[in-house]
Amino acid sequence: MLTIKNLHANIGEKEILKGLNLQVNAGEVHAIMGPNGTGKSTLASVIAGREKFTVTQGRITFNGKNLFDLSVEERAAEGIFIGFQYPVEIPGVSIANFMRTAVNEQRKYRGLDPMSIFEFQAMMEDKQKIVELTDKLAGRSVNEGFSGGEKKKNEIFQMAMLEPKLAILDETDSGLDIDALRIVANGVNKLKRPDNATVVITHYQRLLDYIVPDFVHIMYDGKIVKTGDKTLALELEEKGYDWIKS
Repeated sequence: MLTIKNLHANIGEKEILKGLNLQVNAGEVHAIMGPNGTGKSTLASVIAGREKFTVTQGRITFNGKNLFDLSVEERAAEGIFIGFQYPVEIPGVSIANFMRTAVNEQRKYRGLDPMSIFEFQAMMEDKQKIVELTDKLAGRSVNEGFSGGEKKKNEIFQMAMLEPKLAILDETDSGLDIDALRIVANGVNKLKRPDNATVVITHYQRLLDYIVPDFVHIMYDGKIVKTGDKTLALELEEKGYDWIKS
């Protein structure tokens, strides 16, 4: 599904990614862990197509297509969803209107007719249940005045509505209390299918108590330096990151 080979990326003159390789297949859950400043969020941003990062070398393919040939909008329409650590607020735009526009734009890209208001409302009610999103919250402007937990619940709700083939969640557990963490993680688990994949970027083992990964990757100094199963996260929790350097 997603293949990254020898990826190098800069911000300005500073090289952040330094030859990163990663393979993600359908049906898999991957966790990427590593200390601050090692390039985890940069990786998510490069996949999303954020312009402030410059790719200097390497290749990313998604379902056989060169990702660098696709615009930000086309990447989303192809089925890539990025959940960033700090979701943006969009004052004056309700979640319902925002999501209806997003869903119908993706349908248009795929040659499908727009979803009727009745179909959309039924879909929205069904998806709200996944993350316990109330009607009151769903009627508000996108993330405006939301708590950290509400923003993350809304993010997973958006993921549920868009039904991506690949979801990359950048520190979804950041700032969540235990109840919000459980709700968000349960939502991610419910959305897992044999034909989609999820990559979670996190500092902490606690998220992986709820979302059990098939693979854990440790990132250090701009590349993946170690890969293992879920026990690797437990080892990291016990030893910290210093042992990676040795």
